[in-house]
Amino acid sequence: MDDKRIIRRIKIIIIVFIVFLTLSGITAFPIETELQILNENGSIFPDFIAKWLADVYLAVKDTNTKFPFLSYGTDWLAFAHLVIAVAFIGPLKNPVKNIWVIEFGIIACLMVIPLALIAGVIRGIPFYWRLIDCSFGILGLIPLIWCYKLIKKLEVNSKPN
Repeated sequence: MDDKRIIRRIKIIIIVFIVFLTLSGITAFPIETELQILNENGSIFPDFIAKWLADVYLAVKDTNTKFPFLSYGTDWLAFAHLVIAVAFIGPLKNPVKNIWVIEFGIIACLMVIPLALIAGVIRGIPFYWRLIDCSFGILGLIPLIWCYKLIKKLEVNSKPN
């Protein structure tokens, strides 16, 4: 595969990753509204998930009514996703020079798993929901590892003989 094709693939992977990371961040802002919509359509979920979503919605709604400032924490979560997405512009511009951002992303995705499994127990999150949270880390790993390998290939190709 020639360098132009490798660079094109790298850019596509990174752009898709940025888009999904951005969407993940943006969806953290209107969490109460999203949960309300999910609960209005609860019949599409198995009963145990519908019940969990209903409990989460009531907790978020009640908290937002009594203590709206606590949602500021999810605003910062959303903001962090957006800031991290911006960091991926570096490897979009120069993949070889900025491979460290891809490595950072891989490490972050790996860290999702112990966070979900440990903090989830402490916070009383059902096991199946912790597995859903872990899946975000695993799904993020797939494009990042692919991108990492392509960048390494590009790096080898660009070294003088």
